Amino acid sequence: MTETADDLSTPLGQDKPRRKRRLRLPFTAMQLLATLLGLFLVGFAGFAIFNKDPLGGEPMTRLAINEPKTTDKAIDKAVDEKPAASGHGQESKHETKEAPKQPGDQKTVTMIDGSTGTRHDVVIGAGDAADKGEAAAASAPPPVMAGIDQKLLEKSRYGMIPVVAGDMKPFNVYAAEADRARAAKMPVVAIVIGGLGVGAAKTTDAIMKLPPAVTLAFTPYGSDPGKLAERARAQRHEIFLQIPMEPYDFPDNDPGPQTLLTSLTADQNMDRLYWHLSRMQGYAGLANFMGARFIATDAAMQPIIREASKRGLGFFDDGSSPRSIAPQATASAAMPFGKGDIAIDVVPTPTEIDRALNKLESAARERGVAIGTASALPVSIERIGAWTKTLGDRGILLVPLTTAMLKSKSS
Repeated sequence: MTETADDLSTPLGQDKPRRKRRLRLPFTAMQLLATLLGLFLVGFAGFAIFNKDPLGGEPMTRLAINEPKTTDKAIDKAVDEKPAASGHGQESKHETKEAPKQPGDQKTVTMIDGSTGTRHDVVIGAGDAADKGEAAAASAPPPVMAGIDQKLLEKSRYGMIPVVAGDMKPFNVYAAEADRARAAKMPVVAIVIGGLGVGAAKTTDAIMKLPPAVTLAFTPYGSDPGKLAERARAQRHEIFLQIPMEPYDFPDNDPGPQTLLTSLTADQNMDRLYWHLSRMQGYAGLANFMGARFIATDAAMQPIIREASKRGLGFFDDGSSPRSIAPQATASAAMPFGKGDIAIDVVPTPTEIDRALNKLESAARERGVAIGTASALPVSIERIGAWTKTLGDRGILLVPLTTAMLKSKSS
């Protein structure tokens, strides 16, 4: 009956629609296909997860690299404590790293200028030996410079160091010539250029381009600081030796090998002091190289001042530490002392340097004596050189540091 009805309802000329048959796979075949697909996905995921190749799929080339026969030693803190305090109150940094062994067991030091960021690799000798307390320095002692009075030297385990001989003291013998009678009657200024000895070019510029009355302060570092100091004295410059001392942010800011530290005993710091004193000769006195913490620590500083006084030296405080005990310590030791009044090139631009020099003039007129500090930046040397040429016309006398120190003491 149903079929008849369907036949009667079908339009004329058209065949009756046929039912489609569905192709059914056996149940076991479907299971097999699903299992294979699952195994493939699991295997792929496992490969992606556990394969250690971070560059999978990237083209690569394999090269054979031969194993070096020797390896560098681990970085060694050559001392317990990086040119600044190049004399202007800005403490600069440097890093110490052990270089491949060189003759004399020398060490390479990278000095980083605090104001410019400029790096200089320099070589110093005997740093390791002194740190380890060996009986003698690993390298030969520095040679004695020309024009040095042998009576004012005595032998230490690191080389020759200054000493008093009768009435002769290094401070007096090595002070630069000056018209002290005239200096007593008029305002005077002294300029100290610090951080020298590292970087022969800038040191030579300071030596040759600045007038002899400008005092030059040398660090104990550099491949041959004695030769540069000798050249400075040949050009009639007075020289001082800068002693690296511990800053507040040590060891992040590290003055260099053999730095004097507040954590060391007096004997240990004295041994380090002797190492510095032996690097060159002919200096009239000592100055701090960085050292804001050390110079403000009475127990650490007093033995150094007493030793410097005993050896006939003066002491110059660059003025970078307002808590310095150097004025009181030197007064107790009855030794010549001076302190920096104005840092000339804290901002190393011509305009700011000229402004600082004008302040130095004003201070000299007010107090009778003023001392400025600076580094050996080209702009500093150029502006200071130009300023000194007309200073006398303005009624102010440029004098060596020793003359300014003696006038300060008498006034």
